[in-house]
Amino acid sequence: MKLALQTRQLQVQLGGRPVLKGIDLQIAAGRWTCVVGPNGAGKSTLLQALAGLLPHAGQVLWQGRALETLSGRERALQLSWLGQGEASTLDLRVWDVAMLGRLPHQTWLGAPTAQDAQMVEAALKATQAWDWRERMLGELSGGERQRVLLARAMAGNAATMLMDEPLANLDPPHQVDWLEQVHCLLAQGTTVVSVLHEIGMALHADDIIVMAQGQVVHHGACADTATHAAIEAVFDRRIRIHAMEGQWVVLPCTA
Repeated sequence: MKLALQTRQLQVQLGGRPVLKGIDLQIAAGRWTCVVGPNGAGKSTLLQALAGLLPHAGQVLWQGRALETLSGRERALQLSWLGQGEASTLDLRVWDVAMLGRLPHQTWLGAPTAQDAQMVEAALKATQAWDWRERMLGELSGGERQRVLLARAMAGNAATMLMDEPLANLDPPHQVDWLEQVHCLLAQGTTVVSVLHEIGMALHADDIIVMAQGQVVHHGACADTATHAAIEAVFDRRIRIHAMEGQWVVLPCTA
């Protein structure tokens, strides 16, 4: 199995409090891995550590290389990041925001190339944000901004894409659109790692990492009954996962 990301005894402290507690992970390349768990489990912290955005003990490896040995440009070319509630300059045009994703591919002070423009156009069309390309980001709703930020991440064309709560502010139809975009990324060989609260959407992934209290309690295929049992357990068995019409659905568990 080819690995995209790997951690060895990964530990993170925030404000002197241990948040991640010695995590060992192997994330397969070219697959979609989703991280789930209750609030405070350490999901977003794990993703930020994988992106190299937080100081940590232990190791984070990208294709066998320690993340800290990659230059900033190498990291930006290989790892694309979409953060939760990410701030962006509201007085930029949508086109310019999406073009920021192409910066790692450009020379210092170099103008965007025709290929840069093609990648940005494709990303904006994929996220259905093309019609807003001349509008200012501040004029858009929260869900519309999220689609523009996703386009920025997609425009970078990185081998690995990390997304923290990418469905925030998206209505159900656009959540389905996002799912289709993920499948397109997978088809071109991109590795996708996402944190999701929406368990039903997470069950469309290839693999699931289940977290609780700063630790990984299970890592397995979405279709495995052991994965379903682990998800139900960390949510205090208040949900049940059932097969329905060829897909997995999550239902509340009433006494």
